[in-house]
Amino acid sequence: MLDPIVQFNSWMEDAKRAGIDEPTAMALATADIQGRPSARMVLLKHADEHGFVFYTNLESAKAAQLKVNPQAELCFYWGPLTRQVRITGPVERTTDAEADAYFATRPRLSQIGAWASQQSRPMRGGYFELEQACAMVALRYPLGPVPRPPFWSGYRVVPKRIEFWKQKPFRRHERVVYIRDGGAWQEQWLFP
Repeated sequence: MLDPIVQFNSWMEDAKRAGIDEPTAMALATADIQGRPSARMVLLKHADEHGFVFYTNLESAKAAQLKVNPQAELCFYWGPLTRQVRITGPVERTTDAEADAYFATRPRLSQIGAWASQQSRPMRGGYFELEQACAMVALRYPLGPVPRPPFWSGYRVVPKRIEFWKQKPFRRHERVVYIRDGGAWQEQWLFP
């Protein structure tokens, strides 16, 4: 039996080598307190045995949903490779040190954008309002490092279930699911 984290990282490397645009793009599905689902694309920034990490504005709709219902599912689809991976589990915040370290690696304009964006909230002045907010932040931090905003951090989806899907002819696809039982993974093949 393969370690599903090792398998995932192998498939991710295959996607990068294949030249797939945004191979780290993943659908993130969350639900609010009433159970209404919501899905959007985010970028994976780190994956290891502890979980799958992405970063966002803590005042966003996704953050509000994760606060009241800290469960999520991720879905990667690499069409040219005919592969998909689904990851399900509870969600926890990254540490401030992790968020600071990642934020420091972002391009300066992305750092400024993180300060300027009131993610998920309406803009009265259209796109110009965002550009104006970015200009104001750039004036606040004209030189030197841009600190991480206190309302910006990361989340880690701690995998309890990882499913690998590979397309096969005649819809006889391969599906293998790994379910974490304590510290060990149990492997199960599924019908397509």
